[in-house]
Amino acid sequence: MTQAEGLLAHDQAVLAEARIDYDRYKSAYTRNAIPKQQLDDQEQTVLQDEGTVKNDEGNLENAKVNLSYTRITSPIDGRVGLRLVDPGNIVQANGTNALLVVTQLQPITVIFSVAEDYLPQIQRQLVHGQRMPVDAFDRDQNKKLATGSLLTLDNQIDTTTGTVKLKAIFDNKDFALFPNQFVNARLLVDTQHGVTLIPTAAIQRNAQGAFVYVVTANQTAKMQPATVGTTDGNTAAVQGVNPGDGVITSGFDKVQDGAKVAARKGAGHSGTGASGSNSSGASAPVSAHGAPVDNAATDKTHPEGAGYAPNGNAARGQSSAAGQPAAGTGGPSSNNSSGGSGSGGSGPK
Repeated sequence: MTQAEGLLAHDQAVLAEARIDYDRYKSAYTRNAIPKQQLDDQEQTVLQDEGTVKNDEGNLENAKVNLSYTRITSPIDGRVGLRLVDPGNIVQANGTNALLVVTQLQPITVIFSVAEDYLPQIQRQLVHGQRMPVDAFDRDQNKKLATGSLLTLDNQIDTTTGTVKLKAIFDNKDFALFPNQFVNARLLVDTQHGVTLIPTAAIQRNAQGAFVYVVTANQTAKMQPATVGTTDGNTAAVQGVNPGDGVITSGFDKVQDGAKVAARKGAGHSGTGASGSNSSGASAPVSAHGAPVDNAATDKTHPEGAGYAPNGNAARGQSSAAGQPAAGTGGPSSNNSSGGSGSGGSGPK
């Protein structure tokens, strides 16, 4: 490159000298001191020197490009993996083996699958430009790792599983998500207001449909038919149960319609629990009032990072759990769920 710079500087000086002579010849020609031919020759000499300078500039740029090949720069910001080539390894100019893999972490995307039945609801909101929030939870679904939004969806349905792949994007400012990490993704499709919630453990089924055992004022069990709507985790929206009614959540093998029961309030789903209106009850039998029910979909997935190719198990859908009803108008479900939440599998890019 230094040689190209020196040649360019030399030719630029020659061009400057030719232009000076050309100006002198024009002045002399106006006084009829030189013939017209000499002036024309000098004009063409200037044009020749200008072409030489342009050629030198091209050679200099080419030298800079060749020099840039000596330094490898990543086109993206991200985390560098373990190097794939060590000092002393034999490499070839046309080899396909990479030196290392750079994975983008900010932002990071998550690919997950939902049942095709919920595709119209998702498309409707995407068409109207609605932002659909997506939460990423850990494997046990106890800790929320990050919150993002739905980016896009696939252009076809997987006929073997009846699911469609969705892609969500997360800022990942605290690096809580890591490429190939196994997480649960929950997509908020709709929010229902003014519904009655009970623990899912209280819902029983027979030949006539779903029912719950309601504890009356005289501590007797009453079989109450119920219509199950959206289910989100350990909480289900139902119709047919009044807010504040006590419901039985365990010991069904000893419970009969009209039998005396003993209320036992405690942790988990043991004993009896009170149903709540317009609430977002968790695992405790007694649910609270105030928060609306989030009709969400859950799917197990991996965060996607740029520079990493998906494996063959990417976006592997799961079927709905046997015996669980479809849930309301809300989020799609997959394995071990009915309605709001579910699980599936997918692979990262």
